[in-house]
Amino acid sequence: MDELLKVIFDGVVEGDNASMPQNVQAALDAGASASSILNEALIPGMAEVGRLFEEGEYFVPEMLISARAMKTAMAALKPYLQQSEMKYAGSVVIGTVKGDLHDIGKNLVSLMLEGAGFQVRDLGSDVTPEKYVEAVRETGANIVAMSALLTTTMVNMKATVDALKEAGLREQVKVMVGGAPVTENFAKQIGADGYAPDASRAVAVAKTLCA
Repeated sequence: MDELLKVIFDGVVEGDNASMPQNVQAALDAGASASSILNEALIPGMAEVGRLFEEGEYFVPEMLISARAMKTAMAALKPYLQQSEMKYAGSVVIGTVKGDLHDIGKNLVSLMLEGAGFQVRDLGSDVTPEKYVEAVRETGANIVAMSALLTTTMVNMKATVDALKEAGLREQVKVMVGGAPVTENFAKQIGADGYAPDASRAVAVAKTLCA
């Protein structure tokens, strides 16, 4: 059993997308619970990918390949996961802000958060403040994550924070921001609760905000 979980863990780290469905099925057939596959193989696998990225051994392409393998494994596992077994680390609404169509970084953060056990509603790109507000109302999310790659669209991060305040939702959510032109100083200026310079650290920030 431990051997099969190790194969799944290694599959995530190595980005072995093609073998994921049969490896997950083999572990289930051998008697592993869906939650043990999730918590003892998949989530630790993505944590290891994050560590390798932080140490400069992995780069964005490797992270994307690993995240894709994780997503494939999750798709195979989902029918077997009882809702009660899924203890989410938190609930996140994520998107690239209004006026900005860049989504590679946002997609990677979204996948990394899912890999770390967060429930993620990805709103895509060019997301208006109103869409964020609506998604928070629908999901009861405890984190709003915003990305911007253009300096001209960064103002819409502040507009979203203001919209959450006006809707009376600001107290119930933590706001985290990131993207190439975004800085920690800017995050503080607009009243965000957290800033992450890359996908790996976004997971750490999200965990801290949910703690």
